[in-house]
Amino acid sequence: MIGYYAHHHGAGHLTRLQAIAGAMNEDVWGLSSTPAPAAWTGGWTQLARDDDPDPAALSADGDPTAHGVLHWAPRGHLGLARRSAQLANWVVEEHPRALVVDVSVEVAVLARLCGVPTVVVALPGARLDRTHQLAYDSAEALLAPWPRGTHDRDWPSAWTAKTWFVGGISRFDHLSPSPPVVPPSTHGRTVLVLWGAGGRTTTAADVDAARAATPTWTWVERVPGVPGDGSIWEALASADVVVTHGGQNAVAEVAAARRPAVVVAQPRPFDEQVATARAVESRQIAVGLSAWPSADEWPDLLERAISRGGAGWAQWSTGHGAAVAAAHLRTVGLPSPLPA
Repeated sequence: MIGYYAHHHGAGHLTRLQAIAGAMNEDVWGLSSTPAPAAWTGGWTQLARDDDPDPAALSADGDPTAHGVLHWAPRGHLGLARRSAQLANWVVEEHPRALVVDVSVEVAVLARLCGVPTVVVALPGARLDRTHQLAYDSAEALLAPWPRGTHDRDWPSAWTAKTWFVGGISRFDHLSPSPPVVPPSTHGRTVLVLWGAGGRTTTAADVDAARAATPTWTWVERVPGVPGDGSIWEALASADVVVTHGGQNAVAEVAAARRPAVVVAQPRPFDEQVATARAVESRQIAVGLSAWPSADEWPDLLERAISRGGAGWAQWSTGHGAAVAAAHLRTVGLPSPLPA
């Protein structure tokens, strides 16, 4: 059995957990501060929260970085102590052969201190700080849900040598992309605005201004996981252009659908979404922006996305990312063969 820790912020970590677990031929035990997903049938440990009641107050008074060594370990927080005990007890009781960490440096280090090999999910952005180095250096392997050469160009060679570059991982990878929508004219085209669960700074007024500046386009907004919001896959398949934030899960879903896209970064730690927007722009996969543009830029941006098309997403996602990750995971934590 292997474990998989999924961070509670947003929905992408849990979605990736379910995709990889579905491709495994052995039990996967989930660990997270959130409850198990409705369709989850494996073991699950709901960890105590370490960020309540007020993360801002904890940051001000609790020295959460331990003098710059860690990312989040506030002093005197009972929830942090409880989740650490839960993780250690899980190791003792369940005997996992490995733990996938998606993502938390503190969870990765604690698991390794308990003798469990770790596979750390490597995210985009500036990850060369001393804290990330601790998790990445101590990991058995790194799992990159993006293509080789995208975010690893300034990495130490030791990281690259142990990284599985599997490309985007989406819950829609088993579906076949629809052919490009070819409208009869420049009228009646649709923009799908795809948000995520991790929050955004783009306002309704920003979207309304973009809509007003592109009167021949119909703008539709979707938030994955919102009841009554309809099928995200159907919305992707019917959109002429998708405007999405730069989160890994959203980008992987657009890639699975092979849709023309504008990827607009939202503020995140370590410039994660900015790095992804820059990557899709530099590879000419989609239009990538580091911030929401002014309204008068949208007509040209949508036309640029149409001209680039969606075929370039094949560089980002093969459709087999979860299966490839699962194949690698089957070898982690097994005893090394004895020399002949």
